[in-house]
Amino acid sequence: MLKIKKQKLFLLALLLPFFILVIGFEIGPLISMVKDSFYANDGIKISLDQYTTIFKSKFYLQGIQNSVLISLFSAITSIIVAVVLAYSFTKFSKKAQNRLLMIANMTSNFEGIPLSFSYIILLGNNGLFTLLFAKLGMDVFAHFNLYSWTGLILVYVYFQIPLAIMLLYPSFQGIKHQWNEAAALLGASKLKFWMHIGLPVLLPSIVGIFSILFANAMGAYATAYALVGSNYNLLSLQIANLVSSEVTLNPHLGSALGVLLASTMIVAMWFNQRMMRRVRRDLR
Repeated sequence: MLKIKKQKLFLLALLLPFFILVIGFEIGPLISMVKDSFYANDGIKISLDQYTTIFKSKFYLQGIQNSVLISLFSAITSIIVAVVLAYSFTKFSKKAQNRLLMIANMTSNFEGIPLSFSYIILLGNNGLFTLLFAKLGMDVFAHFNLYSWTGLILVYVYFQIPLAIMLLYPSFQGIKHQWNEAAALLGASKLKFWMHIGLPVLLPSIVGIFSILFANAMGAYATAYALVGSNYNLLSLQIANLVSSEVTLNPHLGSALGVLLASTMIVAMWFNQRMMRRVRRDLR
């Protein structure tokens, strides 16, 4: 009995650095952000002025709406494309699959400012492809504006799809080849197999990955900032302006927007859990 207690204490001691890291860099800043959001601009009086300002301002409500719409659209597009591509990966040899996954892993980590600058160099107003097609007399990018909603969606989808593939690929490994053979022997077509067996098996993973993609897009800052700067109204950009700008500095209002951003992600996680309970029998 004494030996078991010593082992538990030893394991707790090993976990102590992790607990300190979580408290210092996650729980601590979160508590501080929530506390600051309930202060007035003078930093002394406790009030709901910051939240009142947000919900009365069309500008901040538009930023929230834009962020939610871009996150939803990019997450839905990415998960649909990722399902097709992840399935395609399984049809290659094991060696080719490993190489494809390595490329997907590298692509998923290529985001932020370098990704935005790459798109600007290639598809900006004076980008390589823009000038090349214009010189060839092809108006492919004549009406395309990289620094707009369309450009943001394109860039977001670029780094969301590889992430979705990396997360979804293992789920396809869980679909046994014998299931397909058994369904075929019973007279089921490939479409029926995927509708009644394949997709129900993948659905929990798809729902979970969708919530991850949504949260990833909601919190994206560097990519959007380098691409559109302050020309497009996004929640993450407004938070950064309020806590770091010398002109619009208002950390308490920024904290309130941060609380709303965190709340949006919590709602997405709650929705994910609800959907998971519907599609997974073991959680019912």
